[in-house]
Amino acid sequence: MSSPSSNLLLRVFVRFGLAIPVLMALFFIPAGTWNYWQAWVYLAVLFIPMIYALWYLYTYMPDLLERRIRMKEQEPAQKRLIGISAIIFMLFYALPGLDQRFGWSIVPAWLVLLANGFVLTGYISIFLVFRENRYASRVVEVAEGQEVISSGPYSVVRHPMYSGALLMYLFSPLALGSYWAVLPAISIFFIIIPRLLNEEEVLTRDLPGYAEYMGKVKYRLLPGIW
Repeated sequence: MSSPSSNLLLRVFVRFGLAIPVLMALFFIPAGTWNYWQAWVYLAVLFIPMIYALWYLYTYMPDLLERRIRMKEQEPAQKRLIGISAIIFMLFYALPGLDQRFGWSIVPAWLVLLANGFVLTGYISIFLVFRENRYASRVVEVAEGQEVISSGPYSVVRHPMYSGALLMYLFSPLALGSYWAVLPAISIFFIIIPRLLNEEEVLTRDLPGYAEYMGKVKYRLLPGIW
């Protein structure tokens, strides 16, 4: 276990401190009210586990945390996808608030809570990926000394972090009380699949043993499907 860098904690606080008000603005400004209980529950489901995950990574895996807070992509294809995804995510997170304001959807409370359970499950699965793979960078790259990981969730699918992200994003609209926001949520497939395929090209090219791993683990994202 390496020691955290001197400014790592400050950078984490800045990122985390910005994420909360940005998401709150995306939820509550379109809604036009603070009386939006679905958004408050969603924020709790999102950020309470995130606080634990950040503490865990800072304490036990600071090198991975360092990789996770880097944002600058090197691959041209990934840079284009990030630009497109930023627009989609803005719509994805703002639409439920508009839905709340104008009453387009009536999602029952039990379904909102069930959807939050799936969001939490997705986040937990991503955290398990972090524990298994200390090279799980936010950007597509191959780090010095990186090895192929084939244990844990990587023995089931080749990209378990994307599987967890899909679970989170697809159920977030219902967790926020909106049926209409499911439509932009589905478009996440058009971001994740090209990103995933490009990542496999990079890993096959730059990571020794990855081609053999692809031969052993058949499915990329969804067990038994793809």
